[in-house]
Amino acid sequence: MDIFLDALPFMFMGVLLSTVVENFIPEAFIRRMTPKHPLGGVLFACALGIMFPLCECGMIPFVRRLMRKGMPVYIAVIFILVGPILNPIVFASTFMAFRSEPAMAYSRMGLTFGVALIVGLLLTRFLKSSPLRHAHNHDAHHHHDHDHSHSHDHSHDHEHHHGHHHAHGDGRLATMLSHGTSELFEMSKYLMLGAFLTALIQTFVAQDSLSEIGQGTLVSHVFMMGFAYLLSLCSTTDAFVAASFAKTFSPGSLLAFLVFGPMIDVKSTLMLLSIFKARFVLTLSIVVAVTVFTGSLLFMHFFL
Repeated sequence: MDIFLDALPFMFMGVLLSTVVENFIPEAFIRRMTPKHPLGGVLFACALGIMFPLCECGMIPFVRRLMRKGMPVYIAVIFILVGPILNPIVFASTFMAFRSEPAMAYSRMGLTFGVALIVGLLLTRFLKSSPLRHAHNHDAHHHHDHDHSHSHDHSHDHEHHHGHHHAHGDGRLATMLSHGTSELFEMSKYLMLGAFLTALIQTFVAQDSLSEIGQGTLVSHVFMMGFAYLLSLCSTTDAFVAASFAKTFSPGSLLAFLVFGPMIDVKSTLMLLSIFKARFVLTLSIVVAVTVFTGSLLFMHFFL
């Protein structure tokens, strides 16, 4: 219960900002800003994460629309991976959860950026054919036409019903409330499950066994990454769950939990499979896992 209450304000802030982004940031603005150079593209994807703190739940629909409008696939993939972590709310929640060890918050951001750089450069070097699902391309075309006609109708309506601007504003507010409520409910569900499973593990798994796993350099990292994958926690709240393991698990394994979980978990795997081919999702997951695993060991050795 303590984990849930500590995390609640950060979860609420994340939902609020996600809803604002969803309703007020024009996609055309992001398209105009997209750089052509691969390194610039990786930095741009990271900057998007900082500017638009979307939870992973809201990330996939947002990115799908951007790709329909012409955003390069590698930038979209990096944004999906790092967007849920590289933002002020997640930094603040990690800092609060690890008050006695602020290096964890900085390490989380640093390792996330490192993963973005490595994965982004690998994608630009080795990604030769489109990883998008064929059905999606057709769907994208259909939706693009639909969006286009919808926007045309909308502007047409706007010209003829300018006097009903207030009603339109009320409609947008209703949409925001609906989006925010459903996202808050969705995130609360996963957070409560995460807090419950954490309590179960700490209650029923013998402390000696946990300590043995937690202090083993390699096994602790693998265990916490697997735990993060299954829990599918929101990045604005997972630091409080990780902090509850601080006495039994090494800092490096907690860092692996904090970076791998928001990038690749059960939820995000299913959502990635809705856009990309299964082989691409599997390869991406393996590359991210190896990079996070190696990076967390290095960070533990040099910074934590």
